[in-house]
Amino acid sequence: MSEYKQNGTGDSSQTLPNMAHFWMPFTANKQFKTNPRLLVSAQGMYYTDIEGNKVLDATAGLWCCNAGHGRQEISQAVSQQISQMDYAPSFQMGHPLAFELAHKLSQLSPDGLDKVFFTNSGSESVDTALKMALCYHRANGQATRTRFIGRELGYHGVGFGGISVGGISNNRKTFSQQLLQGVDHLPHTLDIANNAFSHGLPPHGLDKAEVLEQLITLHGAENIAAVIVEPMSGSAGVILPPDGYLTRLREITQKHGILLIFDEVITGFGRVGAAFASERWQVTPDMITTAKAINNGAIPMGAVFVSNTIHDTCMHGPDELIEFFHGYTYSGHPVAAASALATLSIYEDEQLFERAKGLESYFEQAVHSLKGLPNVIDIRNTGLVAGIQLAPSDKGVGKRGYDIFDHCFRHGALVRATADIIALSPPLIVEKSQIDDMVNHITDAINAVG
Repeated sequence: MSEYKQNGTGDSSQTLPNMAHFWMPFTANKQFKTNPRLLVSAQGMYYTDIEGNKVLDATAGLWCCNAGHGRQEISQAVSQQISQMDYAPSFQMGHPLAFELAHKLSQLSPDGLDKVFFTNSGSESVDTALKMALCYHRANGQATRTRFIGRELGYHGVGFGGISVGGISNNRKTFSQQLLQGVDHLPHTLDIANNAFSHGLPPHGLDKAEVLEQLITLHGAENIAAVIVEPMSGSAGVILPPDGYLTRLREITQKHGILLIFDEVITGFGRVGAAFASERWQVTPDMITTAKAINNGAIPMGAVFVSNTIHDTCMHGPDELIEFFHGYTYSGHPVAAASALATLSIYEDEQLFERAKGLESYFEQAVHSLKGLPNVIDIRNTGLVAGIQLAPSDKGVGKRGYDIFDHCFRHGALVRATADIIALSPPLIVEKSQIDDMVNHITDAINAVG
């Protein structure tokens, strides 16, 4: 253990852990361990770092702590459940909380998506949904439908299925020879030239949905199982769907008997001002993948919402037959389920989805006030999420974004950097004054970094 050198602003002293052994995910490990950013506690809208400084959370952790931090309702539910029963299998066995949670979730999901399959992450939810699509078409007598269509810049987790249908090059290139075969991609919808500084859904780009018809002509509808897209691409830097785009994808997929999967791991549970983006933008897919805010990030958990048609088709066969040879040791974990039930009660009792929608206009005006600052080339927003895109530095793509991210943290705010895009996604409990603080932190950082 080595002493952590304080910068003089903190009010507590802790020592650094031995950092040699943890291979950190999606992190420049050598850079981080030279000048680490360590969080030790969290409450409400704030983290506390290892130096004792308060850090305003403008990212809801990693898009997941929508009800804020330190919620006693959740910790009490977890404590009670882990004392009563820490684990129970879901293979040929069950426990009441998983069924109770599935019922509660079905009341939030779009009409017709009433079946729930539990996973432990967004990556697992995506791979599960892809398998379900194949299972459905085979059970429906259309076993030739095996191809998938994703989208450029899409992020669908890090399983081999997810990176195959995903479209972020850095996630794919090292593994390119081992990805799923039979996958194609729609063009992304980011169009700064025509849509820069749009408020809400951008007006231009509906025609990009028509590329799906071209891919169907190329591959044959009878060979395509599903199209998977994020309603809003979060990890790629808050890329919004053009007005009418999602509706057009739904029309084309229904026309050709192709399943439509919405990856709502980020947009689910209030982020865009409704329970799901499919509700906000009134487009119902055949499946929705979720995770993150399902239980406020308390314990790893995810879920796939599945249409009754898909579920019922896969249920054909003898009663003793296992219909779907897939699942996880921790599917519907009792402690995770307890945390999710407590979280859903908070969302309902405090009307946090409605609160996000009510704050949208104020949040929009606040983030768009950054227009005109040095190197800001676009601002995108919906609900309580925004992306601020900056021109790359002459020192390389991502350098300016990282420096702004680091400056914000060192001065008391946690934002997220994706290359040269700063993403904001605060907990839904955020106050207007804290939105102002976020924008002030970013303003100072942009001016300081240049």
